[in-house]
Amino acid sequence: MCTLTRGLALLLGALLWQALDGAPLAELSGDQDFQLFLHKNLEFTRKIKGDVAVLQQAVCDTFQLCKEEELLLVQQDLGITRAPLEQCHSRTFQADACFSQIRAGLRAYRGSLAAVLELLPGQAGLVETLQLDTANLSSNIQQQMEDLGLATVTYPAEDRGPLPAFSSDFHHQVGGFFILANFQRFLETAYRALRHLAHL
Repeated sequence: MCTLTRGLALLLGALLWQALDGAPLAELSGDQDFQLFLHKNLEFTRKIKGDVAVLQQAVCDTFQLCKEEELLLVQQDLGITRAPLEQCHSRTFQADACFSQIRAGLRAYRGSLAAVLELLPGQAGLVETLQLDTANLSSNIQQQMEDLGLATVTYPAEDRGPLPAFSSDFHHQVGGFFILANFQRFLETAYRALRHLAHL
């Protein structure tokens, strides 16, 4: 009986946390279409992460740029920033704000991949597939937000200007390295956010 009471208390605590931690997650979590969207796009995000990893390996093999810590000083000169995703792991998680930041970041990284395309012409097919997949994932999220009636929040990442002009081939190579490294981190956070929603 004691175990049952403790179990009920834990369940009530989890439900209360959900209610406090931003509706409409409680209603969304049980929605079959929403769960299908989450599981499909978790797989899609995993595929994109795999393709980014292949390009990271190509940069490592082609230019011997493999370790981030060795390139941090050069990074500071390049002006390459990370797309923010703090709304996807904050204590006050909100699905609409997180989805909006994911969409904004996906658009930013899709544009940044143009620099990687120039850097790795032998991987043009993969880079173009990655750009298309990134656009499709963003579109999937946009459609799901509309289906759920979630508000679209605009974040500054959507309005970021063009890529910095690289002053040398080496800077271009390091820039490509950090675009891919940042994109991989972004995808890992987005993946965790989608998985979090799927397990509510």
